[in-house]
Amino acid sequence: MVARTQDSIQGLRRANRATAKLLRDLARMARPGVTTKALDDYAMEYIRRIGGEPVFNTQEKFPGAINTSVNDAVVHGVPGDYVLREGDVLSVDAGMLLDGYAGDSTITVGIGRVSPEHQRLIEAAKQALAVGIRAAAPGNRVGDIGHAIQTFAEARGYGVIREYIGHGLGRRMHEPPDVPSVGRSGTGDLLREGLVITIEPILVEGSPNVQVDPDGWTVRTVDGGWAAQWEHTVIVTGRGARILSVA
Repeated sequence: MVARTQDSIQGLRRANRATAKLLRDLARMARPGVTTKALDDYAMEYIRRIGGEPVFNTQEKFPGAINTSVNDAVVHGVPGDYVLREGDVLSVDAGMLLDGYAGDSTITVGIGRVSPEHQRLIEAAKQALAVGIRAAAPGNRVGDIGHAIQTFAEARGYGVIREYIGHGLGRRMHEPPDVPSVGRSGTGDLLREGLVITIEPILVEGSPNVQVDPDGWTVRTVDGGWAAQWEHTVIVTGRGARILSVA
């Protein structure tokens, strides 16, 4: 775990602000009739245009600049020929390296008009993220973040994915500590001022059990329940967590 210098904090802020701006553009583009590959093509061009590096496919060997996870796809959805349809739920995870620092954030959007139950899922995942961010106070531990998210989500009838979690962020996309979205209060790594982490809960309609598609990347629920994910990169400060991944 690394407490960041002011220079590194500014670098992380720039990278995450650029990531948030990319996601804002992609949210506007995500409409019925658009392919997930078209979103990925835009992301690749955007990242290169601003002098960044599409870190998912360079550090992680993922076949795309962004993850595009649709409906029952939980995470790591591979961009391709899938045409977005009215009522779909799309999670977009974007990341990049910019001037040597990593940016990482995720949004979930409804495509056109979505059903009330799927809109509630999207909003619940966004609220779970806010609950987790509030728990990221100095002196707390990562287990407090996970406990807060898990308690919030399960009280509303949603499952919480366990295998895919938040993490430290710096000059690489994944650094210590691990930041699960489930946990016990008072356990895990201590949250110190200056620590930069991602908090990224994934909520599902049914069972949190998952399986990987034959493409080796796309992760889906085993029971077909739909999923929603939101993620921010935050820095722990004396006044609580401050979000870095905002446009």
